[in-house]
Parts: sequence; C-alpha cells; structure tokens
Amino acid sequence: GIVTVLQRPASTVTSLTSSNGNYANALRPAMEQAEPFSIVSTVKALSGALRSDAERDAETSREREKLWFKESSAKNLRSRDFLSPNTVLTTLFAGATETTTEGLRVCVDRSVAFRGVLCGVTPYLRPAAQRQGCVLINCPALHTKPTVPSPDTLALGQLRTILIADHLGAQLRRQGYTISFCPALPQGSDIVNLLKVLGIDWPTVPVSWTNEDREEKLKKALENSTYRDRETERGKRRSRGEEIEESRGIREEVRINLKQVVEDENLQGYDPSLGTCTVQREALGHLAQLDSAAAGFPVSEVTSLHVTSCQDEFRQQQTAMLWRAAGATAVQRLVMCGPVKTPGVQMNAAQYLQLRKAQMKEASEMKYGDQVEGQTWDDIIRVMTSATVRFELLSTVHSSPVTLDVQRDSGVSTKGPRGGVFVMYNCARLHTLFSSYEKGVEQGLYPEIPGGSELDFSALKEEGEWLLLFNYLIPFSELLDQSAQILEHEGGGARVHLRTEQVCRFLVSLSKDFSSYYNRVHVLGEPLPHLFNQMFCRLLLLRALRELYHSALDSLNLPPIPQL
Repeated sequence: GIVTVLQRPASTVTSLTSSNGNYANALRPAMEQAEPFSIVSTVKALSGALRSDAERDAETSREREKLWFKESSAKNLRSRDFLSPNTVLTTLFAGATETTTEGLRVCVDRSVAFRGVLCGVTPYLRPAAQRQGCVLINCPALHTKPTVPSPDTLALGQLRTILIADHLGAQLRRQGYTISFCPALPQGSDIVNLLKVLGIDWPTVPVSWTNEDREEKLKKALENSTYRDRETERGKRRSRGEEIEESRGIREEVRINLKQVVEDENLQGYDPSLGTCTVQREALGHLAQLDSAAAGFPVSEVTSLHVTSCQDEFRQQQTAMLWRAAGATAVQRLVMCGPVKTPGVQMNAAQYLQLRKAQMKEASEMKYGDQVEGQTWDDIIRVMTSATVRFELLSTVHSSPVTLDVQRDSGVSTKGPRGGVFVMYNCARLHTLFSSYEKGVEQGLYPEIPGGSELDFSALKEEGEWLLLFNYLIPFSELLDQSAQILEHEGGGARVHLRTEQVCRFLVSLSKDFSSYYNRVHVLGEPLPHLFNQMFCRLLLLRALRELYHSALDSLNLPPIPQL
C-alpha cells in the first residue's frame, strides 16, 4: 500500500486498484475541514474502498464486518497502521492470483497527523458527540434496609456498584446527559463521609427529611393498579385467618403480579420466575426515592440505570417492575456487577479502605521518609488510596468477579506496571517535566513553545511517539463516546453492558507505553537552537498527553497530584 493521511470524516476515497496482486489505496483527506481525525471514519472509508458501489449498497447491514484492522503493537506499527488481511482480499477479489505476505497495508503520513492533532488537541479530549436526555442512576446498595447503610455494613461488592455508578454518571454527563443519582443520603452520615474520602459527591438531604408523602402516593397507586393480584391476596388471608382483620381495616396486604407487567410491556431479559410480589415498606421507600430523583425530568426522556450486585439483581428486577406497575414510564436497564472476592479473609468496605490507606502511607514513608507529614501529604495519600481502590474495582468487566489481594504485607508499589498508583505516578512525571521546562524558561535557557505552524513535526521519529498519538490521543474521544453509544443502540433487554472498565484499562496501557518512552528519551535537551524544534514537538505531544490524563482521571473523580 502507499503512504496516506489519516482520514477525516468527510474525506473522499478512491477505488482500490489491483496490479499483479499488489493492491494500492489512496485517501484524499479534506484537510481544510475542522473535524478531528477519526479511527472509525478511516476504517469505514477503507472498507468502502474495498467494495464496489453495488456491494457497498447491498451490504450496509454488514458495516461492522472486519475488513480492516487498526494496528496497535509497536512491532506492527513499524510497517503499517491499518491492515486488510489476505483472507479478506482473496474473498473480495477472487480473481487475484497473487497477494502480499500479510495483505493490504496502509500507512499514515505521520508528520501531517502529528500536526493535525497537536495543533488542535481539544476535540480529542472530549466525547466525539454530544447527546440529549436524562439518566437516573440508581444504586440499590445505598438504599435504607431498614436503616441507612454504614461503612461497616457495606460489603465490597456493594462498594464496587457505588464506584461504577459514580463513574457512569461522570462519563454520561460529559456526553451531554442530565444526570440524577438515587437515593439521596442523610447529610453528615458515616456513609456520606466514606464517599467523600473516595471523591464521590453523592446527593444528600437534611437528616429530618422524609419522603412519606411520595410513599403514600405510590402505595395508593399500587393498591389501585390493574396488576394487583387480589385473588392471591384473598387466598393468603383465608389461609391465615385474617379476613376479620381486613374487615376492621387493620391489615391490607398488597400483591402485584410482576410477571403480567413484564408480559404486557413486552420486556425482554427479566427472570422468568418473577411472579407475584408483596409490597413491603422497604420497597415503597425505594420507589419513593426513584420517583423523587426522576421528578424534575421530562417523562419521555428518562432512562433509569439500576447499578446492582449480582446477589441483589432479582430483588432489583422486582423493584423495577413495581415501579412500572405504579405508573412509571422510564426505560429501565440493569447494570449487573459481579462479586468481589477476598480469599481467606472476611472484609467490609471500611476495613478495605483502611488497609489500602495504611499501605499507601507505608509505601510513601519508605520512599520519602520524614517528609510524609502534614495536610499536603494527607491529601496525596487520600487521593492515592482512592486511585488504588478505583482501579482495583473498576478495571474488570463489571459483570465479572473481582479477586483482591488483601494481605496486610502485600504492600502497594508506586512503580509496578499495574493499577491506579502506577497511573498517578506517570501523570505526576508529566507535571514534573513541565515544571522543569517552565523553570528553564524563567532562567532564559529555553524559549516559549512556538505555535505549531512554526514547527517541523517530521522530527518526531521515535516509534514510541507515534504509538502515543495513534493508540491513545486519536482514539480517546471515541472511547469516551462508547457508553452513550451502547445505551442508544444496544438491544432493549433487562441488562446493559456499559464497558465501565475501559477508561482504567486505557490509562494503565497508556502509562506503560508512556513510561517506556519517557525512560528512553531525554525530552529537555541542551539549550541549543538546533535542538529546539524536536524538543518543542515532543513537549507539544507530552502536553497533550498530560491533558488526556487529566480528562480521563476526571471521569474517575481523581484529581492529578504533583508528585509521587
């Protein structure tokens, strides 16, 4: 294949030509347009180029078929950026008698791509599209049962659901959605203080606040619901000899036929064993909190995400159908979270956080000694503890189990290539780099970084530099957009899989590649004019990476720290 420029969304693509099995592809980019470079658009354009017009029209339903692969490994990026394998080529071009060893290769004009991205990096640090709509994020682990949960009663699996709910809220808010969290928690309660330690700003209400009016309204709605199962109620009362009590108004048990709700609404993916359900006071409280959280939203625009542990999934399906039976019309989806395992140890959320905090303080003292004291270090240790916890509980697909090492002597490494500490450490290295550069400017060693139009980006020849741009800076915007895309396009079953692990995994992978590059390349060189162009190009790349780190960490409610 020939060298080409990364495709912008509206670029035109020429047809593929074949000569003795050597296929060539030419992309003509619309360089004057403002849209950012896009991996997805490039793959679509390349796929279109592989097909004739007739094939393109006939196979729109197969748009996602893998005709091209974006390369990501350093080894493969030395020779190609996109590949259409021989298996695809021999299928599409049956008359071709010769092929290359791997298939059709496409390379990007790297200096043009560096200039295009680094001279206008802002669009790459935000979601590719902005949406409208309202999302209610409900966390059953925080509901009163019958008392408000506390750090000592909160299980690790429940803590995981809270962190996932918080992360989803931050992601969807950045994509344009209006977000409401449920339930509201009593101000100043121990559970609120625990969430603050983790950087979570959950909605609160005064301790004296009650939701009794809503509970009463919902109770009446369920009593008058067409899904009320009065025959089952009568049978149960007769078996217990309670008909006299009913006639005196002392007791009236309300049972709702949830199975009928599912069938009438044609809802998919709900447990087939959902039958009739007795309305308990605890369920009314849960419904009232949901009703209150959704009160300010337009009825037609609400999607409710119930972020629940696998142990509580059946109960949450019951609650969702009770809300529907009471008249709620919101689209309801369940984000089911797998269990958290601690082999050989029983541990609640408070104990787990205390352990990670003690390990983080110990690791800091081993590195910095007596410096580790005062409010600044308290804040650093708090943020690092939160980072450790979040990456441990969020880096796994949310429906899969997580196994934690909670042995007291296992320690927390500040440099091991895993987890939140490693990510925060590399983010801090960028802060240190730019502090050193700014001091050099103040001392007259270096000039200010000039505008990108004055730089020659062909100076960025290290393979690690292209790796950082092509695998991280360019795709980041599309990664931020995925949750909303799934919410909009995934089928309407009870469960929804929102890939909440991707930001953490992305940051860990980025940190490994950045660390490898930074350990190998000396960015701030001698203050000699003939070296400035390359230094400035590298500084622009690393400044963009620093902003990417900050943007990604913000979706995890983790502030960057200046040293570690």
